[in-house]
Amino acid sequence: MTGVLRHDIATARRIVVKIGSSSITDAAGHLDAAHMNALVDAIAAARASGKEVVVVSSGAVAAGLEPLGLTRRPRDLASQQAAASVGQGLLLARYTSLFASHGLRVGQVLLTVEDIARKASYANAQRTFTRLLELGVVPVVNENDTVATNELRFGDNDRMAALVAHVVEADALFLLSDVDALYTDHPERPGARRIVDVPEVEDLMVDTSHGGAAVGTGGMTTKLEAAKIASHAGVTVVLASADAVAPALAGEPVGTYFHPSGRRRSRRLLWLAYASQVAGEVRLDAGAVRAVVERNASLLPAGVTGFSGDFHAGDPIRMVDPDGGLVGHGLSSYDAADLPSIIGRSTRDLVAERGEGFDRELVHRDALILRKKFRG
Repeated sequence: MTGVLRHDIATARRIVVKIGSSSITDAAGHLDAAHMNALVDAIAAARASGKEVVVVSSGAVAAGLEPLGLTRRPRDLASQQAAASVGQGLLLARYTSLFASHGLRVGQVLLTVEDIARKASYANAQRTFTRLLELGVVPVVNENDTVATNELRFGDNDRMAALVAHVVEADALFLLSDVDALYTDHPERPGARRIVDVPEVEDLMVDTSHGGAAVGTGGMTTKLEAAKIASHAGVTVVLASADAVAPALAGEPVGTYFHPSGRRRSRRLLWLAYASQVAGEVRLDAGAVRAVVERNASLLPAGVTGFSGDFHAGDPIRMVDPDGGLVGHGLSSYDAADLPSIIGRSTRDLVAERGEGFDRELVHRDALILRKKFRG
């Protein structure tokens, strides 16, 4: 691919651009005007070429440090949230001014995990993004750090950007930071090579578990997880340095290119797989595991040996095997209160005893996503 234009990137209609804190701050951790100017110039050029752009930007905490007299990023959550509260407005004001010089308007979108995890608010987020883009606005997205707790956080803006990419049905996701690409080893080690092309992210054999590895630099583990989420959504991913933003958006062969993994899956299934919060759990017997995983069958009440949680029909639930291993996630067709009297029983017996309303599956095959065999 080296030297060859990435045509799907060059012709992408809707893109998500994630900008890491290190790409818009200086050595002291303050907002860097020159870097922000360069990034906005490149994004504005992409807009001028006809692309719709959603920006996912870190930097709110960094922007709040100087006004609060803080010399470094605080470690405790309350101080981080205070810095984000002060810095978020400053960050957006900077983006508003820079995009305005190109005749573009921006709109702030602050998200929490719950905004994506809950089906109703997920759908509302879709509508909001759609309308902003229809109006020609550049959405600037960040996690709502001022209210998010440690238990309810995306954890990183890479993952949030990947989820946003499938919420808006983007064609491409750009993960920009101080890391110019994925490497086979630490870039400073002899023999380390840039990985130019990743046909299938699931098959990628790269160790990101230890700090000494190149791929662990700049949060590479989270970037690979983001690439996995996005590629499963049918989104092309480019991991590149923010310094190479212009050629990356133009489709030039910079950074690392991740191919989409198969066909674009429905928003509902991707929400179920990566964004939803499960409301309960059902335990499958060995036969039900084989039927669901190997034969792509629905989960019937007869194959369930136990459950936990207080869920209702339509809620996401976790399906586990007899040893507690994750099989997948699905949308329950029953309330938890119904289960004690139906699990382990055939639908034929249930219909004979209770009527036609009990001939349905516990989880229909079209409303489940397998984690043991996601690509199946």
